[in-house]
Amino acid sequence: MRVLHADDRLVVIDKPAGLLSVPGRTEPDCASARVQALYADALIVHRLDQATSGLLLFARGAQAQRELSADFAERRVDKVYIAVVAGHLLGEGLIDLPLSADWPNRPRQQVDHEHGKPSQTRWRVLGREGPHTRVRLEPLTGRSHQLRVHLAQLGHAILGDALYAAPDIAAASPRLLLHASELRVAGHHFVCPPEF
Repeated sequence: MRVLHADDRLVVIDKPAGLLSVPGRTEPDCASARVQALYADALIVHRLDQATSGLLLFARGAQAQRELSADFAERRVDKVYIAVVAGHLLGEGLIDLPLSADWPNRPRQQVDHEHGKPSQTRWRVLGREGPHTRVRLEPLTGRSHQLRVHLAQLGHAILGDALYAAPDIAAASPRLLLHASELRVAGHHFVCPPEF
């Protein structure tokens, strides 16, 4: 875990893939515990999936947490992710599919046109990588597993996705090739390129 920025209001880290954002039921090691060991007043503002790497924001104190959480809730935060997906995508587009929890199969999420919450993802092709495509993703909403479900529904699951990809695509990478690479929040612009 690398600390990329720290001031009296916020801390930004580069979370490695495989590290929980917050403690799990049986796993106390997580990004929030590691950050709090360095900054005792650090409080989580948003989360990344355990399998996702990249920019994760913490607030310094309860007041900053309320303000930054409000920025997320009111969509005043811009996020960009980089992913490598199966197959050849072309151009750019918007995925607009409502999502809800797949309760019998938690933690999976599912497209649910009847009860799902509105979920939108903008995507743009950055280039081809053999049989795969590198894409830039902008989630306009912040649902659990949104990018993973949306890309799988588009027919181009993210490489290394053990939950939503076919077995051959899940096995194509030892980790999920999804990285939170840019974050604009509270007058700051943080950039952290992926290692893949």
